Amino acid sequence: MHHKKRLYIVGAGGFGREVACWASDFCRAQSDWELVGFLDDKRDALENYPSNLAVVGTLDAQQFGPQDRVFIAICEPRVKMQIVEKFAGRVEFATIIHPTAIIGSHCEIGVGCILCPNVTLSTNITIGDHVHLNLKATVGHDATIGSFSTLNSHVDVTGGAAIEEGVFMGSHATVLPKAHVGRFARIGAGSVVLRNVPAEETVLGVPAQKV
Repeated sequence: MHHKKRLYIVGAGGFGREVACWASDFCRAQSDWELVGFLDDKRDALENYPSNLAVVGTLDAQQFGPQDRVFIAICEPRVKMQIVEKFAGRVEFATIIHPTAIIGSHCEIGVGCILCPNVTLSTNITIGDHVHLNLKATVGHDATIGSFSTLNSHVDVTGGAAIEEGVFMGSHATVLPKAHVGRFARIGAGSVVLRNVPAEETVLGVPAQKV
């Protein structure tokens, strides 16, 4: 007898509720998956927010079976890392790719990633683990996106750019060709990175400059 894979969303905040919609589409397209509910330490996280899913457990207490998979719907890169450590050895991570996402040839995508509607990857791209690509984010040829990074809506990473681990990019931010963004840097919404952003730095504006 074939058992469905059971999918849990970690985090019932705003992004979690958005991703619940996209995960529902994913499960409809992939008939061997079913969406179970949210895991959140705030059991009342959905109060005042109508939802088709409930908070069914907390991160520490949830018991997982062999069919269970989780993905983390929390945007903050360091928080994602902490949660991955918390789940180490307890459960496998799922990658959720919305049916409208376009993925070109020779693209590698790690575990625990979320590709929201209308994301476009062109070709020869490497995406690490637990990367979030929000609505209409685009990644050009030969680019790399490090694990735990979050690219918000309409972000544009162009050809040959390198985004290291744990980078957070606000909506409509752009990284120009062959530019390099260091670990845990933060790129403000609407900013344009021309060349390089050092690790841990926060930049804003056009061209993006240190805040």
